[in-house]
Amino acid sequence: MRDVEIRDDAIRLGQLLKLAGLVEHGAAAKAVLEDGQVRVNGAVETRRGKQVTAGDEVTVGDEVLRVVTARR
Repeated sequence: MRDVEIRDDAIRLGQLLKLAGLVEHGAAAKAVLEDGQVRVNGAVETRRGKQVTAGDEVTVGDEVLRVVTARR
């Protein structure tokens, strides 16, 4: 599991995938989401605009990300 820090209280799922380096751009994020390859807290998620917050776990293939808030 890898922690991904976000600055705000929430981030859109597509942006998180880009921030984590799992996709290069929004179109790639849309493709993996539409294929059902992304899970948020164990449930398949297909919406690029889904808001994820600190504590959420996002799984893409073998990669597991935990969303954490950046320390200020």
